[in-house]
Amino acid sequence: MTEKLPNWNLKDFYNSYEDPQIQKDINTFKDFVTSFSKKYSGKILNFSESFDDVISEFEDGCEISAKLECYAFLIYATNMNDTKIVQFYQKISEEMTEISGDLIFFTNSINNFDKSDFDKILSNTIKYTSWLKNIRRFSEHQLNEEGERILLDKSMTANSSWVRFFEEKINDLKFLIGEKEVNSSEALNLLTDQDGLVRKKAALSIGDVFKNNVKTFTFITNTLAKDKIINDKWRNYQNPVDARNLANNIEGDVVDALSNSVQNHYTKISHRYYKLKSKIFDKEKLDFWDRNAPYPDASNKKISWKEAQEIVLKSYGDFDKQLEEIVQLFFDKNWIDAELKEGKSPGAFSASTIPSIHPYILMNYHGKTRDVMTLAHELGHGCHQYLSAKQGMLLSSTPLTLSETASVFGEMMTFRNLLERSDKSQKKYLLASKIEDMINTVVRQISFFEFEKILHTERKIGELSSEKICEIWMETQSRSLGPNIDLSGDYKYFWTYIPHFIHTPFYVYAYAFGDCLVNVLIQLFDENHPNFKQLYLDLLKSGGSKHYSEVLSPFNINLKDKKSWDKGLSLITGLIDEFENTL
Repeated sequence: MTEKLPNWNLKDFYNSYEDPQIQKDINTFKDFVTSFSKKYSGKILNFSESFDDVISEFEDGCEISAKLECYAFLIYATNMNDTKIVQFYQKISEEMTEISGDLIFFTNSINNFDKSDFDKILSNTIKYTSWLKNIRRFSEHQLNEEGERILLDKSMTANSSWVRFFEEKINDLKFLIGEKEVNSSEALNLLTDQDGLVRKKAALSIGDVFKNNVKTFTFITNTLAKDKIINDKWRNYQNPVDARNLANNIEGDVVDALSNSVQNHYTKISHRYYKLKSKIFDKEKLDFWDRNAPYPDASNKKISWKEAQEIVLKSYGDFDKQLEEIVQLFFDKNWIDAELKEGKSPGAFSASTIPSIHPYILMNYHGKTRDVMTLAHELGHGCHQYLSAKQGMLLSSTPLTLSETASVFGEMMTFRNLLERSDKSQKKYLLASKIEDMINTVVRQISFFEFEKILHTERKIGELSSEKICEIWMETQSRSLGPNIDLSGDYKYFWTYIPHFIHTPFYVYAYAFGDCLVNVLIQLFDENHPNFKQLYLDLLKSGGSKHYSEVLSPFNINLKDKKSWDKGLSLITGLIDEFENTL
């Protein structure tokens, strides 16, 4: 009998997408926007002495809209083939965009104040000081109220529509592997199958399907890149990455230091590891479908959902009981959707939703060790989001620079737990698997980042052909993975399915940032850094209320210093040393 995997229970939002409360909440949000605009538009300075109260009122209203949008997205993410739910998702997105247009005046006014007026409201603000400063950082990139409203309205038929089209296109793709037709999640999962012939069939089928659809994905990519160029031009961003860095509240030179450090370690990490792996497989070069092949001696035994829960719970509990209790909530209260089903979004995510509810996790559980690590990763996000929710709607959202901290930390704790309970042959497999995950998280994400930078820069000159995008992809990926991986054939089309290129341009460096940062934190933990656990929990609880440098200062971490990144990367090279010693 097949084990039953959990489906999330979304009734903390609404009973169903037909719940009458949904329309009531839409009306409540409309009334709030009308009232707030009438009360404060053009009169904000009159309330400067109690501005915390004004922002709090704004925050409460925004949470109503966020509740509706979060619910619509979550129900859509597991029901993309249901026409009525797809229409419901679009309806909520359109209504919230239209209604919230009348709130643009608020942040626009804050950024239009001269310095003395801004200082006046800042001096009377206690709770929301950091939020005001973050809003103010965008002042030179802000349009007037009419311009902002136009961009907001047009986003529904520009960026948002193309993102939705991409999602539904990926969901609709079918891959014939052997005699079985599978969806993208199942096909990509087979790339890590124990059987080399299965991996090859999956890779050839995936490449063939992507090749046959490359014109569509090329058009989507060109359109969204051009849309970004237009927005960047109007907002006066000089560099394609500038908007992402500003949103992440991080300096460009810190991101450059990270990227350069990782690229300088290509030979020490990915090139070296894949040279070792090619010898294990007794090949001069590994075919690209063997890049993530399990270690040859690895057990093919599936890990049940119950076992996965026990492993992850113990891993979190060994570190901190409070985190273990939060993880237990996700399992007990059905905050996780792990079932494999048609019409469900591939991959995994943890949605923070709103502070008055709780996060929800989506994943596709196939029973592999890698899936246990994914579960640990997403639960790290969930714990982070659960703890930071106490900051409230406006301050709980963590910038991407710190958003991967808890997820990668939880993953590492789980890896160490698995390693301790394994025999010699399993240790080889686990070490290999972890190293490959870290290569995927650090090396490959930076190579993705470099791919995006070139693509967006080239797009400024003109529309890119499929061949040109494939050429950029192959150059950046070949350089990152090294001479012992053969990336020939249809691998050149594998850029087409990566969602972050579409959803959130330049998001990818956050993974490398988070992994390297956690590697430093892990080493400090091992070195018995004073009061480490409490400092770590304080970091999670802070959400977006503090600049990353402020929450990292108690750990004496300076990310402008190249040595910090090198220290993080040294943990990966150390694992490769350990792996080589087991051979």
